[in-house]
Amino acid sequence: MAFDSFADFFAMGKHGLYVWSAYGISGSMLVAFIFLSLRERRKVRRQLHKRFLREP
Repeated sequence: MAFDSFADFFAMGKHGLYVWSAYGISGSMLVAFIFLSLRERRKVRRQLHKRFLREP
């Protein structure tokens, strides 16, 4: 094992703040991307449904 304890693992050799903030930012960006993509998909589907109902 590369680290002696979980505290050492989270400290990452005094680089923990950088490492864990990078993971946090990356994770939050992925969640935001998924959320915004689903919201846009729902909006486009509604627009297409309205357009479909208007056309004879």
